[in-house]
Amino acid sequence: MTKSLLKAPKAPCKSCPYRRDVPAGIWAESEYNKLEDYDGETFTQVNGLSLFMCHQESDELCGGWLGCHGPYELLALRLHADEVDPAVFDYKTSVPLFESGAAAAEHGMSGIDDPDAIAIRTINRIAEKRGLQKFDVDDEEDLS
Repeated sequence: MTKSLLKAPKAPCKSCPYRRDVPAGIWAESEYNKLEDYDGETFTQVNGLSLFMCHQESDELCGGWLGCHGPYELLALRLHADEVDPAVFDYKTSVPLFESGAAAAEHGMSGIDDPDAIAIRTINRIAEKRGLQKFDVDDEEDLS
């Protein structure tokens, strides 16, 4: 039985931490801390040796990761090239992304302690999809 090759999504998912239009604070601090591992010259990415998968658990690579860093610049992608569909190396997106993992992480971390209403809605959609407990809010009307 042949293992299928990993593919890239058509666009970064709607909750991708690399997207500029995603609210801050929807992911855990540990998730934001991973984003910087892929910044810098390819040979310096010693902390980013794992492939970065989509947070939506779609069995696809993260489109924001590919678009932000560029497929040819990612050491992890080079090391795992035999697991990846060759089309991934041509990945491009028109979705506005942060210019680096550090910038995406800074944005994301800025909302962890006090997520706004849009972030809470996003968190709750993800929690519902995964069968997890939703973010507790006293009054849903405050989220309008």
